[in-house]
Amino acid sequence: MALMRVDFFSKALMRPVTMNVILPADKVFFEEESSEDEKPFKTLYLLHGVMGNYTDWVAGTCIKRWAEEKNLAVVMPSGDNFFYMDQPRLQNCYSEFVGKELVNITRKMFPLSHKREDTFIGGLSMGGYGAIYNGLKYHETFGCIAGLSSAMILEKKEFASEDSPMFFEKKSFLEAIFGDLSEIEKSDVNPQRLAEKIKEEGGEFPRMYLCCGIDDPLLEPNREFRDVMRGLGVDVTYEEGPGAHEWDFWNRYIKKIIDWLPLDKNSKEGLNSGNVGL
Repeated sequence: MALMRVDFFSKALMRPVTMNVILPADKVFFEEESSEDEKPFKTLYLLHGVMGNYTDWVAGTCIKRWAEEKNLAVVMPSGDNFFYMDQPRLQNCYSEFVGKELVNITRKMFPLSHKREDTFIGGLSMGGYGAIYNGLKYHETFGCIAGLSSAMILEKKEFASEDSPMFFEKKSFLEAIFGDLSEIEKSDVNPQRLAEKIKEEGGEFPRMYLCCGIDDPLLEPNREFRDVMRGLGVDVTYEEGPGAHEWDFWNRYIKKIIDWLPLDKNSKEGLNSGNVGL
């Protein structure tokens, strides 16, 4: 399993950026086994949460092992704390970066499939919001969306103030990221509005997987978003399970998501580091 740190210059952000890439291109097989077919890799673009970076998923979960087992490429960029939204006046175009530039440049760098049905986006917390928003915004690129404990933060717009000890719940922060909070409901910064537009235009929805821990304070907003998406006709798989807003939950459920994705069920494991399985 190749795990690579890649630095490149982003035109959307106008600065060098870093990502981790998991690429199962170096599998070793027993002599009696044939190698995997040499075909482009299906790819999951996986986003971190607030105060995180490109190392989070590798450090916090077993994503590297599970991606290898399923012959899945995984791209993990850094998104700072901007909810993967565009702020063109500051040249912080994170939506364009994640939904367009990152896909294009990784397809140039690596043998990745260019097919919509082989291209997925997911994330946890802030990254869950970013995956949902950009998966819907760029629905012609992504065939599946996965949100773990997604920070459906716009639910707080009516109660936002400067009193919260967490910077990302302050009204000033939300306004800096999303604009005028009174205009959000009908704005394209709202994932629900993006989904409504897809339906109005007769577009094809990505399939969606949402999950949240039963002790997570984001549980109710995720349930409400699930119901809205199903009401619009989105194919939503939804699960709840023991846990709060924590890595133990995300580690369990990223495995469930990988099992849910339309991957090659007959992929061969090959030899693993440490001779696991021998």
